[in-house]
Amino acid sequence: MKSVERAFSDNGLLANAISGFSPRQAQIDMAMEVALAIENKTSLIVEAGTGTGKTFAYLIPALLANKEAAEQEQSSKKIIVSTGTKNLQEQLFHKDMPLIRKVLATNAQIALLKGRANYLCTYRLEQYQSGGGQLDAQMLTDLVKVKNWANTTLTGDIGELVNVQEGSAIFPYVTSTVDNCLARDCPHVKDCYLIKAREKAIDADLVVVNHHLFFADMALKDTGFGELIPKADVVIFDEAHQISDIASEYFGEAFSTRQLLDLCSDVLQVYRTSLTDVKQLGRAAEKLMKTTQEFRLLFPYDPERGNWREQHRQARIASAFAVIKTDLDFLYQVIKLCVSRNDAIDNCFERAVTLLSKYDIMANLEVSGMSFWYETTRRHVVLHQTPLSVADKFSAYIKASGAGWIFTSATLAVDGTFEHFAKPLGLDQASHLLLDSPFDYQRQSQLLVPRFLPEANHRNRASALAELAMPLIKASGGACFMLFTSYRVMNQVAELLEGRVDNPLLVQGQMAKQTLLSEFIDNDNAVLLATASFWEGVDVRGDKLTCVIIDKLPFASPDDPLLQARSEDVKRQGGDPFYHIQLPQAVIALKQGVGRLIRDVSDQGIMVICDDRLVNRPYGEVFLKSLPDMKRSRNLVQAAQFLQTITDNVGEKT
Repeated sequence: MKSVERAFSDNGLLANAISGFSPRQAQIDMAMEVALAIENKTSLIVEAGTGTGKTFAYLIPALLANKEAAEQEQSSKKIIVSTGTKNLQEQLFHKDMPLIRKVLATNAQIALLKGRANYLCTYRLEQYQSGGGQLDAQMLTDLVKVKNWANTTLTGDIGELVNVQEGSAIFPYVTSTVDNCLARDCPHVKDCYLIKAREKAIDADLVVVNHHLFFADMALKDTGFGELIPKADVVIFDEAHQISDIASEYFGEAFSTRQLLDLCSDVLQVYRTSLTDVKQLGRAAEKLMKTTQEFRLLFPYDPERGNWREQHRQARIASAFAVIKTDLDFLYQVIKLCVSRNDAIDNCFERAVTLLSKYDIMANLEVSGMSFWYETTRRHVVLHQTPLSVADKFSAYIKASGAGWIFTSATLAVDGTFEHFAKPLGLDQASHLLLDSPFDYQRQSQLLVPRFLPEANHRNRASALAELAMPLIKASGGACFMLFTSYRVMNQVAELLEGRVDNPLLVQGQMAKQTLLSEFIDNDNAVLLATASFWEGVDVRGDKLTCVIIDKLPFASPDDPLLQARSEDVKRQGGDPFYHIQLPQAVIALKQGVGRLIRDVSDQGIMVICDDRLVNRPYGEVFLKSLPDMKRSRNLVQAAQFLQTITDNVGEKT
C-alpha cells in the first residue's frame, strides 16, 4: 500500500519519469482503494470522472502487487484487464503499458489477446485461395493481399492489414469461428496464430482482453479457451458500464442464419474438393442455403430488433422456421454418412449437431426467466435466448474465484448511487468509490437547453434542429459534433444542413468510424453527425471540438424486446421499470455523450441538449444531478457568443 502511495507522490516514480506530472488526489484515492481490493481479494466499483487518470490508478497498484509477489518469491499475481473496445485494448497495450513498465522497472510479461476473428486461419486461407467459386472480384483482390501479407506476418493479427478495408467480406473466409475451427485436428495446429496468442496470454503476468472475449471465456463459449480467466488473481474492467448486457448475452444462447450459411458454404467446399462422389452432400447444402436465405427475406430489409415469441406466432414465420429444421436435419443425415472420411467433414458434422440443438432452444418458447428476441442485419437473422438476470451466476463466480475485482468507468453512478450497476451483476458486497472530475466545468463549459423546440416526433423536428445548429456551427467555426439517437433524424438534418453551412459535413455511414474521426480531426472546420457508436470511446481534445449537440435524451426504444422482458420482470417484483431500468440506462448513455466535450484541463465548449424534458419533467433532475456541474443557459445567443469567444481566442493564438 505504501509503495502505491509513494508512486503517485510529488517526488515519486511517476513524477520522476513523466515530465509535468503532478499528483491528483482523486487518482491517489482510487489507486489506494484498488490496492486494498487486490490485497483483500474483494470487489470495488469506481466511477472516476474524466481526467482522473483512472488507467494509471488501476495499472500501477496491480503491477506493483505483481512485482512485490515476484520479489518475495511467491507466485506472481496474474492480472486481466478487460476493456470495452479493441481500440482501447491497443491503446493500453501499446501506449500505457510500456510507460508504466518502465516507470516501475518491472519485468512483468504483458500480452494482448483478441477474439479469434482477429487472427488469420492458415487452413481456411488455403481452402479459399483458389476462390472456391464463391468469391466476387473485390474479395479475390483482397484475398491476394491477405495471401501476400500471410507470408510475412509474425502474429497473424489482421489489424496489421492496412491495405484491406476493415469490413472486407474476405475476412470470414480467412479467419475461424468457434463452429468451423478444427482445433487439434487442424493440419496447421502447430503454427496456429490464435493458439500462439493464447499460449502467450496464459504465460503472461498481465493480459489485455475485451469484454466480449472475457465473457466468452468465462461462459466457456469458445472451445479450447476457458483456461485464462480462472487463473486470474486480479480482474479489472475498464468501461465497466457495458458489461451487464454483454454478460447476459454470453450466458444465453444465439442461433443465426450466418451459422447456417457458413456451414452450407463449408460443406460445399468439402464436396467440391474432396467428396465429389457424394452428390447428396451438395444438394442438401444448397437446399438449406436456399431455405435460410428465404427465411431472411420474410423480415424487413432494414435492420430491426423484435420479440421472437411474437414473431413466431405469425404462420409464415413459423412455417419457414420449421422448414429450416427439416432441411438442417436432412443435411445432418447426409453428413453423418460421410463421417470419418476427413477432418473437415467431421467438423461440419459436429456443427450440424450443435445447430440442431440450438434450433430446439429457439423453438422452445415456453421457458420462463428468459427473453426470446431477434435482430436482423441486411443479410442475416439472429435469434437470442437471454437470461433476465445473471446476478446469481456472476456473483457465485466472483466468490469462487478468490480474486480482487475492479469495476471502473467515467459513467457508472446515477444520482450518486451504483445500485442500477451493482444489482444486475450481484455485486451487493462490493465497495463503492465516486470520484469527481478535476476539470473546472463551470469555467470551461456551458450547458444549453434550448427553448421552444418541437416535440421529438413532430414533423418539423429535423428542420428545427438544423436551424438551431447553424449559428452554433458558425460561431464554433465547425469543431462540432451532432449526436443523434436515430439514423433517420441524423440523415434528415444532414440533408437540411447541406449547402446551408460552409463547413464540410461528415456523416456516419459515409466511411469507417476511425476514418471519419481522422477526417474530423484533420479538418479544422468539419461538422460530424453520428449516432450511438460515437457517444462513447471517442477522444477529441482541444479546439478540435468545442460544441456537442445532442438531439434528445437517449431513452431505449420501448419496443426493444430485451427491455420489455426485463420491464415485465421488474413489474412482477412490484418495481417501476421506468425508474429501475429505463431512466438509469438513459442517464449513463447521456453521461457518455456529454463526456465527449471536455477531455482536458484546457478544453472549452458548449454542450447542447435539445430536450425540454431535462427541465420540465421530474426525472430531469436525475439527469442534471448526474452530469458535470456546467453553467446552465437557455439562451442560444449567449451560447453562440461563448463559442465565438473560444474561436476568436484560438485565432489569436495561431
